[in-house]
Amino acid sequence: MKFSNIPLAQTITQLCLAKEIKHIVICPGSRNAPLTIAFSENENFSVFSIVDERCAAFFALGIAQQTKHPVAVICTSGSAVLNFYPAIAEAFYSDIPLVVISADRPKNFIDIGDGQTIRQENVFANHILYSANLVIGQDHDHQLYNETQINIALNTAIEIKGPVHINAPFEEPLYGMVEDLQVRPQHVPANHAPKKIEEDLSEFVTVWNNAKRKLILVGVLHPNSIEQKWLHVLANDASVLVFTETTSNLHQESFVSSIDSLIDGLSEEDLKNLQPEILLTFGGMVISKKIKNFLRRYQPEHHWHIDEKKAYDTYFCLTKYFEVSPQTFFSAFLPFTEKLKSEYQSNFIEIKNCKQVKHNSFLQTIGLSDLKVFDVLLKSLPKNSMLQLSNSATIRYAQLFLISPTISVFCNRGTSGIDGSTSTAIGAAYASKTRTTFITGDLSFFYDSNALWNNYIPNNFRILLINNNGGGIFRILQGNKDIQNFETFFETTHALTAKQLCKMYSITYQCASNEEEIHQNIKSFYLESNRPILLEILTPRKENDTILLDYFRNLK
Repeated sequence: MKFSNIPLAQTITQLCLAKEIKHIVICPGSRNAPLTIAFSENENFSVFSIVDERCAAFFALGIAQQTKHPVAVICTSGSAVLNFYPAIAEAFYSDIPLVVISADRPKNFIDIGDGQTIRQENVFANHILYSANLVIGQDHDHQLYNETQINIALNTAIEIKGPVHINAPFEEPLYGMVEDLQVRPQHVPANHAPKKIEEDLSEFVTVWNNAKRKLILVGVLHPNSIEQKWLHVLANDASVLVFTETTSNLHQESFVSSIDSLIDGLSEEDLKNLQPEILLTFGGMVISKKIKNFLRRYQPEHHWHIDEKKAYDTYFCLTKYFEVSPQTFFSAFLPFTEKLKSEYQSNFIEIKNCKQVKHNSFLQTIGLSDLKVFDVLLKSLPKNSMLQLSNSATIRYAQLFLISPTISVFCNRGTSGIDGSTSTAIGAAYASKTRTTFITGDLSFFYDSNALWNNYIPNNFRILLINNNGGGIFRILQGNKDIQNFETFFETTHALTAKQLCKMYSITYQCASNEEEIHQNIKSFYLESNRPILLEILTPRKENDTILLDYFRNLK
């Protein structure tokens, strides 16, 4: 085995290995050559080469999303570093462990007019858990400083679950190699102990047991985060109503998963009846704007939030923060709660069921549209597979439908951006080894098209591209679609298709422009193949929003 002859590169490599950070995504460059040599020459690492830094960072994020363990992404100096920022922000708000390692010029080369140099130290300060700014030098003090900084950074990513930045300056020459390690850095182990509830919960149990209207709202959550027995307790309490989202990955018959469909069109009396005495929230970002508006207007007396890291006051009424995992909280709390007689759950389950009948009936009456396409596609998903969703209209349409409990659902909801969703889905598919379907809109897909410039896309990876020739979300959002330049600057209409991209990247291309063609293509879409498959579905740009508005009117 060969090693970089630069001790700092050896130190970074050895500490990553000691902390079992084995997935390393490398972007090409010269200044990061010591790191590239150090990682790629070591057979203990799984090393990936991806040219586009933004795609590389999101690909790494997708792997970390599935493994729940840090993944390192490495780049050269200069503007290359800045291209990591979108994925860093997503990792920061989605609690995904990402280790960003940027090679840098020596300090005396910064701001003197030298090429590929920017101010890299602390460049991600607003969206990073820790910045380790390493130094050049081989004496004991310099080595000890670097070891300490690297240990802190890597342990932070492991313990707190989020992005960290290690900025490593290297002097030329950069490509030297040796046969033996020159350094043996001290490994400070990370603390893996989960947080425990230290306080007495009896006061909160009493409040809970006296409340007849308890609303639980769940945001983004990994599958199997909570034991089924606790979900059964909540589902069987008539005073508890549980709202979930597509990305919540929680399923019980009495849970309400289509929040917007339920809330839209409720009378003032129904809204007042829905107002909870206790609001209990956990999970990541909530998608539904309707539930946010409702809870900000009809605030509960008590709002409790459960999370190991943070408590967002999303509804401006937070009264208690439990700094533990939901599983830990429910294990300590629910055994002491009592069921109450209440019509809270049954009243709104009845409304939910009534609206589901109207939902099914309406879908039988409409022709090709985004809404109809989602109905067909979500029913076609293979059982026990993974679904990755892009943002904007895609995730909002998915919210309106029931998805099989056997399917794990993921979406980049930390910052809710359209950038990087394809790259993330590919990274997740590679890491999970699970059959993965990615549903995306046209703008999101074309924006991240370099994601396909990737040698690690599994053959069972499937892309469903819904192309309505523009940013359809802007026709759905409130606003004047008749204003001058709407199509140019908001909707951003185009006439692009994915056919040539698929040809360039050796992806099997299929296309459908009517419902019959969709059903025909779906028959073979999920069959085993020797390369990934993309099915592009063309929908009517100017009709989708009208059909969606008619859908909600029909539910009232």
